[in-house]
Amino acid sequence: MEQIIQATVAYVQQELAGAEGGHDWWHIYRVWQSARRIAEKEQVDMLIVELGALLHDIADSKFHNGDENIGPAKAVAFLQTLQLPDPTIRHVENIIRHISFKGGNHQRTFYSPELGVVQDADRLDALGAIGIARAFNYGGFKNRPIHDPASKPNMHMTKEEYKNSGAPTLLHFYEKLLLLKDRMNTPAGKAMAEERHLFMEEFLNRFYKEWDGE
Repeated sequence: MEQIIQATVAYVQQELAGAEGGHDWWHIYRVWQSARRIAEKEQVDMLIVELGALLHDIADSKFHNGDENIGPAKAVAFLQTLQLPDPTIRHVENIIRHISFKGGNHQRTFYSPELGVVQDADRLDALGAIGIARAFNYGGFKNRPIHDPASKPNMHMTKEEYKNSGAPTLLHFYEKLLLLKDRMNTPAGKAMAEERHLFMEEFLNRFYKEWDGE
């Protein structure tokens, strides 16, 4: 198993060299470590959890013209080079296909305990201090305004509206980040999310005070 994981680490590091800072190797690394921590308290296949975490953003659709098939396809092609059993490969593929938030307004068509662990780990990286840093990093990457007091969050976006939104970064907190705490799958994930959620609320309170010159 260790040889498989190390080969996957090397592949991901190579593929994500030069990636946007919120979706680079270090994002993968943090999700991988969180997934391992959460999985210790769950009855899961650790190989599938680790592979799912390592490959979940191998080709994020946001950076590939919205193509949601390129990531799963790349992961499958790589895993086949490792000669893994087909059920293992298909399970990892399903994790990659179903991990995304996508606006939160879509029906779940696949779930497994392994997906639950990896999804929690990925969502944790969108929370707390790291989540705040990633949100503004991506907003800058997309040349979005930081905040516009006249703009209001859209809490009922379709998947396409969510993908194509150009709204100020601060609205992303209300449209996604602050919703994640109540959408965690595992007890460990929920506990970790609670603490990070509180930190974001404290940040927002201070942000608004400073925005108004306090």
